[in-house]
Amino acid sequence: MNWRRFLSLVAVPTLAIVLALVVGAIIMILSSPLIRGFDIGLPLVAYWALLQGAFSSFNSIVSTLVDATPLILAGLAVGIGFKAGLFNIGGQGQFLMGALAAAAVGAGLAHESPFVAAPLAILAGLIAGAIYGAIPGFLKAYTGAHEVVTTIMLNYVALYIVAWAIVGPLHLVGATFARSSDVGNAALPVVIGNNGHLGILFAVITIPAAWWLLFRSTVGFEIRTVGASPDAARYAGMRPRRLIVLTMTICGMLAGLAGAGEILGLSHFMPAAYSTNVGFDGITVALLGRSHPVGILLAGLLLGAMRAGSGLMQIQAGTPVQMVDVLQGAILFFLTAELLVRYIFRLRAGTIVPEEVQTVTRSYGGQTTP
Repeated sequence: MNWRRFLSLVAVPTLAIVLALVVGAIIMILSSPLIRGFDIGLPLVAYWALLQGAFSSFNSIVSTLVDATPLILAGLAVGIGFKAGLFNIGGQGQFLMGALAAAAVGAGLAHESPFVAAPLAILAGLIAGAIYGAIPGFLKAYTGAHEVVTTIMLNYVALYIVAWAIVGPLHLVGATFARSSDVGNAALPVVIGNNGHLGILFAVITIPAAWWLLFRSTVGFEIRTVGASPDAARYAGMRPRRLIVLTMTICGMLAGLAGAGEILGLSHFMPAAYSTNVGFDGITVALLGRSHPVGILLAGLLLGAMRAGSGLMQIQAGTPVQMVDVLQGAILFFLTAELLVRYIFRLRAGTIVPEEVQTVTRSYGGQTTP
């Protein structure tokens, strides 16, 4: 292993986390008079409570895993796109379509055998997410429409499709708010702790599968080649257009699986106004994990731990749970401002620019049609 290259890749993400914690500490100190009087030690209390809430007990660790699972899947949905030179901002829409399909099929099979209902509901989420990911992939490959624009637009389309479906054909008559019927026997069983449903295995399975796809399969080699240079890939006999559609389909499938897992494992029904940022949080996970499956796993666990521990942080330190969003936003800022991080810590500029940085740069600087 090239340790110098490894350290170069992990240095900026690690330091971005450190800087984000510093920014969070400053915000806590400046806002402490509004909470408990001016207290310079408030950040230490808050961060210690955050750690306790995420890791102090078996159930808290399980909660961390549950919160991390959709983030890992959404991170893979973005990270695999980065490998192909694609900026998939549509994870939110793909997540919602997967959740809606799983809720619909789950409700329809609510009284069937769990061994039939749950797999079919999961399959429905996979297919719906894959189709919703394939749409911007097709538009990118055959019309030149930029995936950033089309995926953002499709996110809003997904919101309204969910609202229409839940208020209309999937509406549960007599419910106090607009929601679908309970998925019944299609629900994923709790297998560990208080809320550790079977969907945790989705992340366990997809991480090695994504690693094998990207680094051990012919398709993965072609995806990475297209991401590095579409012209070189075409000259080598590859089909960039087909690979773009395939990559976005895989990304949508992963995001759809995340949505299906949330519905079948936690809520067991779909509300008309489904509030979640998992699709967008996947961008932070992918950037923090450098688009590598193992890095995405670690980044997803970090953000999952922050979410699992935010409740205890609010109880013990009086710090609002929204501080986790502030920390996540600061991490994302420092990840995208890599030159600033390197300047602050006097690091030499990296000789290898990660795929995700190249993709984000090209997305704002323009890119030729494959």
